[in-house]
Amino acid sequence: QVRLVESGGGLVQAGGSLRLSCEATGRTYSFSIYNMGWFRQAPGKEREFLAAVDSSGERTFYSDSAKGRSTISRDNAKNTAYLQVNSLKPEDTAVYYCAQQVRNTRILVTTPSLYDVWGQGTQVTVSS
Repeated sequence: QVRLVESGGGLVQAGGSLRLSCEATGRTYSFSIYNMGWFRQAPGKEREFLAAVDSSGERTFYSDSAKGRSTISRDNAKNTAYLQVNSLKPEDTAVYYCAQQVRNTRILVTTPSLYDVWGQGTQVTVSS
């Protein structure tokens, strides 16, 4: 069974940047064949899709809120996916999650229920 472990969150001032990591542990032999996504959830709000990357790292898709400020990538040799977020704003404060899409991997998806494995999340707090 694969586990996803996020890291890289923390407290950052508005305008700053963070690079979040998502490392797959356990049965990692399949990491390179599945798509990966990043989501976030602020208190009292629904989980929000941010970005997705296909298994090879060549195709990416971003939400409107993430486009232009975020970059998703992956290093299959390290079983790790990344999300670089720049120009952070206080409204970016949330728990950030990575997830693995196992089914129908020919397309990148934005719906949380279409992802099969989730990490525990990493808190990002942006101060004004």
